[in-house]
Amino acid sequence: MENETFESALLKLENIIRELESGEIDLEKSLNKYKEATELVNFCSDKLKNAQETVNKILKEDGSLDNFETNE
Repeated sequence: MENETFESALLKLENIIRELESGEIDLEKSLNKYKEATELVNFCSDKLKNAQETVNKILKEDGSLDNFETNE
């Protein structure tokens, strides 16, 4: 996933979810898709965390806001 973008990973994740929800794939393929989806979720989560840290750093340097947090 080295060259993966957040947007492309999210699109892949959405496609996997559709496939799994369809119920038209066998168990083995479902397990592989679930594993891939888990990796994509972790990748997207890391990207969002890094973006949040970048925003925090920018805002602190500007002095306009001390902290930026999302509600999870």
